[in-house]
Amino acid sequence: MSSDISSVEADVSKPMTASWRDYYEITKPRVVALLVLTALVGMCLSVPGAIPWQVLIPSMTGIGFLSSAAAAINHIVDERIDSVMGRTYNRPVATGRLDPKNAALFAMLLAVSGFAILYSFVNPLTAWLTFSGLVGYSFIYTMYLKRATPQNITIGGLAGAIPPLLGWTAMTNEIHPNALLLVLLIFTWTPPHFWALAIHRKDEYAKVNIPMLPVTHGVNFTKTQILLYTVLLFVVGLLPYLVGMSNWLYLIGAVVLNIIFFVYAWKLKFNADESTAMDTFKFSIIHLMLLFIILLVDHYALPLN
Repeated sequence: MSSDISSVEADVSKPMTASWRDYYEITKPRVVALLVLTALVGMCLSVPGAIPWQVLIPSMTGIGFLSSAAAAINHIVDERIDSVMGRTYNRPVATGRLDPKNAALFAMLLAVSGFAILYSFVNPLTAWLTFSGLVGYSFIYTMYLKRATPQNITIGGLAGAIPPLLGWTAMTNEIHPNALLLVLLIFTWTPPHFWALAIHRKDEYAKVNIPMLPVTHGVNFTKTQILLYTVLLFVVGLLPYLVGMSNWLYLIGAVVLNIIFFVYAWKLKFNADESTAMDTFKFSIIHLMLLFIILLVDHYALPLN
């Protein structure tokens, strides 16, 4: 019996070792996949024909690596608050499964590799813009804005909105107004997307002193902002069609998706139950993914003259 107890104590005292899954998890693969998708759409919309694999592969790899590095840095910086919040307490760095130093080395390796790939095989403009996105998300947003202002996600959202621009510059080596329009689309989508989650996790953000809008201005005010932003998103969503960037297929898809998003926001504001905020958050992810897929299909199925 005593030997069994000693065995258990020995197992408990052993330090946890990180697996490849822990390194994979800190890259936020689902978030990065959505970012890379929007970058791919920006790349495709920048040219009328097919994308050469010599540009496609290094572009997607470099953007993916730098985005993953930014996500990993977020895990390291937010170790303390992640360990307290119910949504994040089981993250590898927060639980101690992954040592912050090892996570930092991993993030550095991803960042250096991604930058080198983009600089060498794509173009310096895309490399520097992607690196600026990493700095914006990991340092300006995560280290400062997130803890400083309730408009953190509004200002910091620009870093997460630039992937379509990165895809565009990867193909053309120039910053085009149409690429900036795609950035504006994601920039407008970000506040209602994240504030819906912030409402659902309001008490947890309050506990770790993160000034998310529902914490500082109340849930009802935040719901109003979400509703207003979905109206703004509807207007911005029309612009790709109005400027001749897309065709009727995108127009129909954008109108339908934005109306559904508005309905979710309306219910959240005026007839919410305990699951409405999270349902709105989940739909917002589907909304952005489908919106960019429709842009892609529209581009190839109905080429503009």
